[in-house]
Amino acid sequence: MKHTGVLTGRLMKHILRSPDTIITVAITPIAMMLMFVYVFGGAVKTSMPADVNYVNYQLPGILLMAIASGIAYTAYRLFMDVQKGMFPRFNSMPIGRSSMLWSHVLTSLVSNMITVVIIIIVALIMGFRSSAGILNWLAAVGILVLYTLALTWVAVIPGITAKSMEGASAFSYPLLFLPFLSSAFVPTETMPTVLRVFAENQPVTSIVNSIRALLSNEPVGNEIWVALAWCAGIIAVAWFFAMRAYKSRI
Repeated sequence: MKHTGVLTGRLMKHILRSPDTIITVAITPIAMMLMFVYVFGGAVKTSMPADVNYVNYQLPGILLMAIASGIAYTAYRLFMDVQKGMFPRFNSMPIGRSSMLWSHVLTSLVSNMITVVIIIIVALIMGFRSSAGILNWLAAVGILVLYTLALTWVAVIPGITAKSMEGASAFSYPLLFLPFLSSAFVPTETMPTVLRVFAENQPVTSIVNSIRALLSNEPVGNEIWVALAWCAGIIAVAWFFAMRAYKSRI
C-alpha cells in the first residue's frame, strides 16, 4: 500500500503540473451539456413530461462521457511508462510488483472524480437540482466509482499492449458514443425497435437510469442491481486480461 501510494503521488504530480488534462477531459462533456440543454433541449423535451428538468435528466450521461474520455489518458500514461521502460525499472526495486499498475488505476479514479465534481458544479450553475439525501448521493457516487474502475481496467489492456500512442487511446472512442445509444439523452421509447432493444440492454442505460433515479430521490427498482452486475462483470473480465498483459511485460 505504501509503495502504491508513493507511485500514485508521482502520477498525480504529473497531472497537477499539467492541469490541462483534467480541463480537456471536462470541456467536451460540458460543451455537450450546454448544447443539449440550450440548443436541442427544447426539441427533446417535447418527448418528455412537462415537469422534467432536462439538466437533471442528461447529467448522468454527461458524467459517463467524461469518465470514458478520462480513461483514455490512463491508457496513454500507461503506454508512455511502458515505452520509457518504467515497468522493468521499478520492478527491479524492492517494491510490490503490482504497485506500478495499481498506481495508474488509483490515479485514474482520483482524476476522473475531480472531473465529475467540476461537471456537477457547472450543472448546478445551469439549473441542476437534487432532492436526494446523503445515502442516495453516496450510492450514485459509488456507481460512478465502479464504472470508472471498470473502464480503467479496460484501458489498462491497450495501455500495456498497444504499439502506438494512437492505438493506446483509440479504444475509448466507442465508449464515448455509448451514452448516445442509451437512455442518457432521450427516452428509449422514442427509438426505432432495433436500436431500442440494443439501448435497453447495454450497460450505460441501467447505470444512467440508476444514477438519475438516485439523484431525483425516486425508486430505483432492479436497475441498480443490473448496473452493479454490469460494472462487476466488466471489472472481473478486464482485470483478468489486464493482469495477463501486465505479467507478460514484467
